[in-house]
Amino acid sequence: APRGLLYHRYSVDEKGLITAARIVPPTAQNFRRMEEDLWNYVPSLLGLDNQQISWRAEQAVRNYDPCISCATHFLKLKVERG
Repeated sequence: APRGLLYHRYSVDEKGLITAARIVPPTAQNFRRMEEDLWNYVPSLLGLDNQQISWRAEQAVRNYDPCISCATHFLKLKVERG
């Protein structure tokens, strides 16, 4: 499924060979917003156990439809209760 725009930029030398490339996939463009949403959402979940907090936070990330690789490595949740 399409996830958004793919930005890419290349530098080439005088022979037309690529010397540098920058590729920004849609998931990378959404990281900041995903993190902001989690910072705003997770405090409302603190009455739940850690497993439920993690599950709901993962669901919030999946609302952005990240690629499979990003979806499985994005969230590292640490809950400190005092």
